[in-house]
Amino acid sequence: MKILLIGEYSRLHNSLKEGLVQLGHDVTLVGDGDGFKNFPVDIRFVHTHRSGFKGFLKKVWYRLFKIDLNSLSIQRQFNAQKHNLAGYDVVQLINEITFGTVPKVEQVLMEYLFRLNNNVFLLSSGTDVPSVDFAYQKKFKYSILTPFNEQKVSKKSYQPILKYLENAYVDLHHYIYDHIKGVISTDIDYHLPLVGHSKYLGMIPNPINTDRISYIENKIKGKIIIFHGINRVNYFKKGNDLFEAALKVIASKFPDKVEIITTADCPYDQYINLYNQAHILMDQVYAYDQGYNALEAMAKGKVVFTGAEQEWLDYYHLEKDTVAINAEPDIQAIIEKLEWLISNPDRIIEISKNARAFIEKEHHYLKIANRYLNTWKTNSLCE
Repeated sequence: MKILLIGEYSRLHNSLKEGLVQLGHDVTLVGDGDGFKNFPVDIRFVHTHRSGFKGFLKKVWYRLFKIDLNSLSIQRQFNAQKHNLAGYDVVQLINEITFGTVPKVEQVLMEYLFRLNNNVFLLSSGTDVPSVDFAYQKKFKYSILTPFNEQKVSKKSYQPILKYLENAYVDLHHYIYDHIKGVISTDIDYHLPLVGHSKYLGMIPNPINTDRISYIENKIKGKIIIFHGINRVNYFKKGNDLFEAALKVIASKFPDKVEIITTADCPYDQYINLYNQAHILMDQVYAYDQGYNALEAMAKGKVVFTGAEQEWLDYYHLEKDTVAINAEPDIQAIIEKLEWLISNPDRIIEISKNARAFIEKEHHYLKIANRYLNTWKTNSLCE
């Protein structure tokens, strides 16, 4: 099949492409490489007005004329590549805002894709209208909106999430859903809001290319190393404040048994080098399932504190604390789980092996690529 993957989110489409290509398909990946992460793409769109003087100019221009210069730039780049974006057997969008433009421009780009490609599918793999609305209505017991609801963060800092509640984004959501063949979720946090929707085709877990991620045997020769990498921009959204408070107690209680490595906004190479040394990794709190950072750490054999809620356990038929540790928004609960692991280092080794086995069983990129192919074929106009 000739397949067009549009957009990137934490290497999801790159891993999927690698699987599809190995299975003999012709795949083109389009996008901006997921911003500063700069993942490989075949056709690159560059956001020209996100920072510096151009970023400032964009804000001023929008305030004066209600025209988004970055969106116009992306539209020009899209028009220059139109001939490369038509006639595919399958097109898959990474998100409802695939190109990162304002809704008005996004719809213009979508109209072209729908007109010249028969089978367009959508992923629910990041914040979108269904997931944000579900969280806003507090249908999760906790969610990405919990820090906002607890007034830890400002409304302005949450605008990239709250915008999905605005009419323009809701209208775009309905337009896209009216024209796609179906929507696929990538983890439990996006699955639950879509259950029962007529366009929902089910969940296909994130693909992980285990051929390029080596398992690191989690031997414990001295102190147990706990790694906590902080992104200051997402400090409260990821629950880093809760992790820091818990780790402060652990450091005081187990000075001879534990080494805690905490970094903030460090370069990627340094981040990976430090994280590779760790036995335990603190990922995020406000989730029911794992994102890419957690999945790749699990593939390496790390014991990860992340989303591993009961709904996730039920879906995969797992027992708690056997593959990953559910990081609840409760400092004492995090402390108790860390104490349990420190007091039972054999469980660290056991969970490490289970984590790698789980990724190979449920997230292996070739298995996942085949699941996408079957879903697309079943729901396409032609095979």
